[in-house]
Amino acid sequence: MNFQYKNPLFATVLLLLFLPVYQTYAQSGSHGPIISKIDSLIQSEVNQKHIPGAVILIEKDGKVLHRKAFGYAYEFDYHMKRLKHPVNMQVNTMFDLASLTKVFATTFGIMQLVGEGKIHLDTPVHEYLPEFHGPHKDSVTVRQLLNHTSGLNEWQPLYYEASNSKETYREICHMPLKYAVGAARHYSDLGFMMLGYLIHHITGQPINQYLEEHLYKPLGLHHTTYNPLKEGFTNIAATSHGNPFEKKMVYDDHFGYKCDVDPHSWNGWRRYTLKGRVSDGNAWYANQGIAGHAGLFSTISDLQKLVELMLNEGVYKGRRYIKASVIREFTTKDRYGNGLGWDMAPDVIMADGAPNDAYGHTGFTGTNVVVIPDYHLFYILLTNRENAGVSKEGYYFNLNPLRHKISALVLNGFGHN
Repeated sequence: MNFQYKNPLFATVLLLLFLPVYQTYAQSGSHGPIISKIDSLIQSEVNQKHIPGAVILIEKDGKVLHRKAFGYAYEFDYHMKRLKHPVNMQVNTMFDLASLTKVFATTFGIMQLVGEGKIHLDTPVHEYLPEFHGPHKDSVTVRQLLNHTSGLNEWQPLYYEASNSKETYREICHMPLKYAVGAARHYSDLGFMMLGYLIHHITGQPINQYLEEHLYKPLGLHHTTYNPLKEGFTNIAATSHGNPFEKKMVYDDHFGYKCDVDPHSWNGWRRYTLKGRVSDGNAWYANQGIAGHAGLFSTISDLQKLVELMLNEGVYKGRRYIKASVIREFTTKDRYGNGLGWDMAPDVIMADGAPNDAYGHTGFTGTNVVVIPDYHLFYILLTNRENAGVSKEGYYFNLNPLRHKISALVLNGFGHN
């Protein structure tokens, strides 16, 4: 049938209503069945109230195959009551990236400085940060901070002793190492806090200012920042209701995290739903929202540009930001099966069966990225799982099965040259 709409206003309304649907399927092309399966997996988790919402992006050969938002950016209040008017998720909603900060902030900053010869990977950290010394600490190198073999503790509630970055830095410097240097990989938030302080020491700028001036602004990233409320942003996915998981980490030794603190000696726990305030306690309480391990907020489209920069070996729109040789070194597997900053073990990035050059990272708030250079392919999944609250046992919904399923579909559907 041939319909002709003579009313231009009516035609415009129809276009606005159906454009998002058209864009999704226009981008997907022959890949529609695979994308439909991915969408169904994510929508199922939303329907079951496992996650309030999500945004996904899939790109291959520089072309976006799929970009879509699901569910809600803000669904539950502090008392776990569903909002009368939940806030819809949008493709340009900002997310608390959690540990994706380690790669999209700190690792990028270190890569730039290594390429400029201002940081050398195998130089002991204490040569840059003299306060970081003591038994065995003098042998810890920048490389070992990046690949989590420094021997530093994985996590401690540093806010029990510190309330700003200077105090937190001193606290880490005074802490004894927990493990032998270089003996094994122990994923450490403290190590990446130190890398953030290293960037500040080398450049004279806090990590947020350095990255804004030397990476984010030049790349045209307009929605990537620390402490987004201070920058005037409001379209942000809500996360945790206070810090129930982290509080349990401190109070319950049987929860899997033993802390050498009196749990009752500090009581600054937040009692409100977090929206635009970083969920991670050490970033918020001990570093005022700006840290090397957590604190960055961004949108999926901004992260897309950063991954494209990686796939283009440090060049974006004709301008070089990072040396190609540095990117290759940071994304080459070490003896532990991971890169520098970037995770590469398939079980860690939730991408079983991916080519050997695949890399990525996950974030505790419900974020992850998988990059497969061999196929010039990547996908980013951002969720706000924390806003759905914790289980009776104190855990957030386990996203790993969903991550594995999405990776399998992406690899099987788009994973070829």
